[in-house]
Amino acid sequence: MPRRRVAVTGLGVVSSAGIGIDAYWRGLLGPQPQGYRAVKDFDPTPYFDNPKEVRRADRFTQFALAAAAEALQQAGELRADPDRIGVWIGTGVGGIATLEEQIIIRHEKGERRVSPFLVPMMMANAATAAVSMKYGFQGPCENTVTACAAGTQSIGNAARLIQDGRCDVVVTGGSEATLTPTSIAGFANMTALSSSGYSRPFDRDRDGFVIAEAAGILVLEEWEHAVARGVPILAEILGSASTADAHHITAPSPGGAGAVRCMELALADAGVAAADIVHVNAHGTSTPLNDAAESEAMAKVFGTEGGPLVTSTKGVTGHALGAAGAIEAIAVVLAMRHELIPPTDGYANPDPAMPPINLVYGEPREWTPGPSISNSFGFGGHNATVVLGPGA
Repeated sequence: MPRRRVAVTGLGVVSSAGIGIDAYWRGLLGPQPQGYRAVKDFDPTPYFDNPKEVRRADRFTQFALAAAAEALQQAGELRADPDRIGVWIGTGVGGIATLEEQIIIRHEKGERRVSPFLVPMMMANAATAAVSMKYGFQGPCENTVTACAAGTQSIGNAARLIQDGRCDVVVTGGSEATLTPTSIAGFANMTALSSSGYSRPFDRDRDGFVIAEAAGILVLEEWEHAVARGVPILAEILGSASTADAHHITAPSPGGAGAVRCMELALADAGVAAADIVHVNAHGTSTPLNDAAESEAMAKVFGTEGGPLVTSTKGVTGHALGAAGAIEAIAVVLAMRHELIPPTDGYANPDPAMPPINLVYGEPREWTPGPSISNSFGFGGHNATVVLGPGA
């Protein structure tokens, strides 16, 4: 059968830049704070039937349920067989807050005091399972755990379920809540975190990423199914790809070779040429090695003259690890809807060691929406690219 088109019909976000799509968009256009990007004033209780369920869900699961609720509300009545509605939510770490808490309890109070809910709360598939159970979605219920590439790879995997005819709707994205003392210490001791507390993607003075928590959920739907329901189509998933550097557990491959191949494969999957891409939401973590490799990769794919408008929204959001790709894909969709690309906050000084890219900084940039890509690259050498186009 011919490959089916994939529409985006719902969006939901929980992030430090704002809870809910409207607040998130306003946040992307504003300045970044200093320090870790925690989600403030988040109340999980509306997304559970009772307080006991809240206590039995790790924070990353709570985020996912909140973002899914918003996305599904926007999408409206799905009118699909539950067996043909899937859920695919990625994470880099899963329920690390629960794990850390229970390790301390075991150490201080003994094994008998460890919660029997430890495993179902910490497991990486907990958020996917929670969304499936809450809404009765009985199709494929899976998750991707590929560090910082997890959100983007989940979207690509979910889209394929629709393209290949297995599902009519898939709820997808990523969720992460890693702001625990041990997690932060681990990243800090490997010198991955910014010592200044500011995210400076692609800037000469970048000194590491600013860790964040977030969740982003998209409702993907077979195009004709969405048309028949008469709902607004916010964007289209045109294609995706993933590759492995097979080089180093944390450092990108020299010259961004894996990222180059990933973008090229995603463009081929989408049936578009590099010259057709008008916008890139870059991984842009603000780390010396990642930004250098990604800028070189983009230069190889798109050239150094002109090229697509590039932004890294991590200047504002920080780096939400497995949720990063999800909230960044949503940022691309919102940029299309508002015909405005958010600037790369924190960028001020070009790095003479990097090839030039057409970076949006200082002020938002008006544009005519067209084919765009969102990149994510993770520890372990995982590369992910998703190609999006404007909706109806």
